[in-house]
Amino acid sequence: MDPELTIRVMDRADLDLALQRAAAEGWNPGLKDAECFQAADPDGFLVGYLGDEPVASISVVRYSAGFGFLGLYIVRPDQRGRGFGRRLWQEGMAHLDGCTVGLDGVVAQQPNYARSGFVLAHRNVRYGGTPALQAPSDIRLQAVGPTLTEAVLAYDRSLFPAPRESFLRCWLRPDRRAALAFVEEGALRGYGVVRECGSGFKIGPLFADHEEAADLLFRALGAKAGGAPVFLDLPEPNEAAVRLATRHGLAPVFETARMYRGPAPSLPLARIYGITTFELG
Repeated sequence: MDPELTIRVMDRADLDLALQRAAAEGWNPGLKDAECFQAADPDGFLVGYLGDEPVASISVVRYSAGFGFLGLYIVRPDQRGRGFGRRLWQEGMAHLDGCTVGLDGVVAQQPNYARSGFVLAHRNVRYGGTPALQAPSDIRLQAVGPTLTEAVLAYDRSLFPAPRESFLRCWLRPDRRAALAFVEEGALRGYGVVRECGSGFKIGPLFADHEEAADLLFRALGAKAGGAPVFLDLPEPNEAAVRLATRHGLAPVFETARMYRGPAPSLPLARIYGITTFELG
């Protein structure tokens, strides 16, 4: 183990580099994710430097006193096997002390996470393809603007293990992404966000009370990709989400193991058609 490794909180350049490395690993993050990631927890992104070279990264976003999420755990390939990742892991987990910690890990690493006390909850599967989508004309679909933001924040609260207002206020900004809500009989019954990534567009989150709302939101958001590939990261236990993806010609391209250390949150997976990001939950 090299004593020269120094660990610090990432600045924006460090986070941009970590996301570039995530893209190189095939994780396909969004092109404008960094600002919103840091809004979730500015102290929750750590980088390990060997001299002047950043060689390892981890995100350990603490959403509340009781819940955090781990991601972006990457050691530069030429520096693997030297203990740098383990040191960064220990520092990151200290930031999440006292929390239930979630992660979306690549399946090959599941045994290693299990040795650190993480327990498999379910698989998340990325579906992708190039669907031919026409934006539906339905008055229940509404752009998320200032008049709907508070309702979206309240709706999201039952679908994520902790409040994430700072993150969502950034994630919903129309100059960064497109967000739509499904409003039925005066009540918000679902919402979704689409963003551009290194390859194509991702829809996430996609939350809805029923399959019709999810399908309408998916079609409206997916149409904004303009014919580019569309990806949806869905929890495999939600059979309606799998039906939605396959109905529109998407197929599995990647999967992760959703795992928790500590008491697993009880989430209504039947209403979660697409998770927000593999990096932040």
